[in-house]
Amino acid sequence: MKIGFVGLGQMGSGIARNLVKAGHEVHAYNRTASRAEELAADGAQVARTIADAAATGLVFTMLSDDHAVEQCVFGEDGILAALPRGGLHVSLSTISVDFSRRLAEEHAKRGQEYVASPVFGRPQFAESAQLLVVAAGPERAVQKARPLLEAIGRKLFVLGSDAPLANVLKLSGNFLIASMLEALSETFALAGKSGIEPLKCLEILNNIFQSPVYEIYGKIIAEERFEPPGFKMLLGLKDVRLALAAGEAAAVPMPLASLIRDHMISGIARGMGEIDWSAIARVVAEDAGLGTQKLKVKG
Repeated sequence: MKIGFVGLGQMGSGIARNLVKAGHEVHAYNRTASRAEELAADGAQVARTIADAAATGLVFTMLSDDHAVEQCVFGEDGILAALPRGGLHVSLSTISVDFSRRLAEEHAKRGQEYVASPVFGRPQFAESAQLLVVAAGPERAVQKARPLLEAIGRKLFVLGSDAPLANVLKLSGNFLIASMLEALSETFALAGKSGIEPLKCLEILNNIFQSPVYEIYGKIIAEERFEPPGFKMLLGLKDVRLALAAGEAAAVPMPLASLIRDHMISGIARGMGEIDWSAIARVVAEDAGLGTQKLKVKG
């Protein structure tokens, strides 16, 4: 299939590369043109503008937040104006529920289709096509996108015809991961301050939970490998805030999300905004008196 792809950051570049590997004709656009040129070495075509990418009739976006997607879709020569009638926009981004609904409505007004399809996984999973993919939107549009979505992940879940449902699920999942990070952070702070080596603690916990998410993030925290970030704390804070907004809209109290938000704000205030969101462990450790970057056992 001939498709456009907008947004070649840590996640987008791996996803687009797997679409190329699956045999699709990918016209890639990125604000920093060198990213698209790097992908061209793997067989992609370089789209010089967003409009060029959207002119293919089927365009993916993988961008950081509502604002970035809004500029890309509604800006001059953006996707909304350039996508042909009957064309399809697939948004892989983690965005707010309200904005996803707006995208669905505005595309429908133009006779275009929209599918919300956020993904779960860190950059290495994007590179290896091992993402978990969630999709929602009109059945015909989802079926059109299905072979592409199946090419970028290990499993695709379709939630129904209402596109924003995929965004609710994504925010719920990211909140659950953030909650796990908070719990792991407090666990390692207690274990470390009590004289237990973090990696030994993790080994035992992995035998209880047997979860790749706990294993991956637990090792990052235990070894303090917060750089380079797989997902920045600034983006983690954005997602927790979006989850809180979705909760408020649905009249669902989320007190744990409020706690995590405050810890992330504290981390960002301490200069951690650009490192991995699992560095919330540093905030918890410092609050426990372990000191900056000292999660290890105190001798």
